[in-house]
Amino acid sequence: MPRAVASGELAASREDVWRFVSEPRHFSDWWPTVAAVEPDRRGFAAGARWVVHAHSRPTLFRRSGYSGALVVRAVDRPNLFAWTLTGDRIEAELRLTALAEDRTQADIAVEAGWLVPLPKALPRRALIRLHALCQTAAEV
Repeated sequence: MPRAVASGELAASREDVWRFVSEPRHFSDWWPTVAAVEPDRRGFAAGARWVVHAHSRPTLFRRSGYSGALVVRAVDRPNLFAWTLTGDRIEAELRLTALAEDRTQADIAVEAGWLVPLPKALPRRALIRLHALCQTAAEV
């Protein structure tokens, strides 16, 4: 299966990063292919199903304004968030590791099924967005 990974250091505590990523409506702020999220009543819990809306740009296999589902596969607070984007047939996970009180290692891994196009830059783009949003300990 095609796989892409990205790792980077965030200038924020693991708890601060976790608080941000564990809010379902923030998912579209840091995941590149999603424009909006409608979480179900379970919210941020394993088994939850969210409706996700893509950006309005059509792709080769998807019409403009596409919406699909995100299934939360696993949540291990504050270490792991794993999910599946059913429409894109992509499985992804975010792992957080505390490096120091105000520093967090973020590792994003993405896998796609056979014959499913996987943009290799997807986890790197997500990490760049997450980095820009989670700089609570950045020195000025």
